[in-house]
Amino acid sequence: MNPYILAILLFGLGLGTTITFASSHWLLAWMGLEMNTLAIIPLMAQHHHPRAVEATTKYFLTQAAAAATLLFASVTNAWLTGQWEIQQITHPLPSTMITLALALKIGLAPLHAWLPEVLQGLDLTTGLILSTWQKLAPFALILQLQPSNSTLLIILGLTSTLIGGWGGLNQTQLRKILAYSSIAHLGWMILILQFSPSITLLTLLTYLIMTFSTFLVFKLNKSTNINTLATSWAKAPALTALTPLILLSLGGLPPLTGFMPKWLILQELTKQGLAPTATLAALSALLSLYFYLRLSYAMTLTISPNNLTGSTPWRLPSTQLTYPLATSTAMTICLLPLTPAISALLTS
Repeated sequence: MNPYILAILLFGLGLGTTITFASSHWLLAWMGLEMNTLAIIPLMAQHHHPRAVEATTKYFLTQAAAAATLLFASVTNAWLTGQWEIQQITHPLPSTMITLALALKIGLAPLHAWLPEVLQGLDLTTGLILSTWQKLAPFALILQLQPSNSTLLIILGLTSTLIGGWGGLNQTQLRKILAYSSIAHLGWMILILQFSPSITLLTLLTYLIMTFSTFLVFKLNKSTNINTLATSWAKAPALTALTPLILLSLGGLPPLTGFMPKWLILQELTKQGLAPTATLAALSALLSLYFYLRLSYAMTLTISPNNLTGSTPWRLPSTQLTYPLATSTAMTICLLPLTPAISALLTS
């Protein structure tokens, strides 16, 4: 792609998210979301492959449906209450419609069906943008809506953690596994949203760091399924040793960074008297942990002298920058000891 066009598209992505962040009016927020969608579509379809075009079409249709629902709900709210302010959603009908429209935008279960299919059709770089940056603008709106719809948010959160765990169990394609991982993590964030928005933001931040390093590892190894992951030790032995730690951090195992948000969320849910919800969420984390362990096993316990399931790749030098990968990997593995400091910051 022409670098000037790429720069304009990335600027459009940034501008769309910034407009949504800064807006207090529903029309402006909707405009920012639309700019976001339109800016990423050429990036998704830049490889003229039928899978990429199919994924782009699916993404466009779902985002357009969500944006239309959002616009309809905000107009309905203005009609019922005379308010266009984001903070002034008081009527239950537009409030529920907007929550569901934003859930469709970020891929929360049961409105998640498009996400694995779309992510599977994209290259890893665009997939990374879709899994991280594209979640920010709708999430900012959900955060501002959060006092209403407490039952709906808990149902969406629990459904997402369970489906995110179940859906990834039988997958062999890494991008689909990462899509289900994204659904499960978003479920955890939505669960705690109404009780502690600061923990939600912390969970979102750790999810962004962990997903960033996972995508970069797969990109460096040029891996798109479990079989190609099994031969990655020949390319980058040190990275192959560290990758299971990144994956287990995504799964939420102590003493890795990913344990911190899960720990704080379960603690907060128990404090709020929602022990059954916390138990269900913790059990659903075991489902996700299974497929992360499966990837870890494929990477580190199937190496020579065992028989390989795929052909060994060429050891070509990578052109990818390793500094972002090194930084994000260190953060993914080592931030758990900072939990007391982070907790103090959250409560202050």
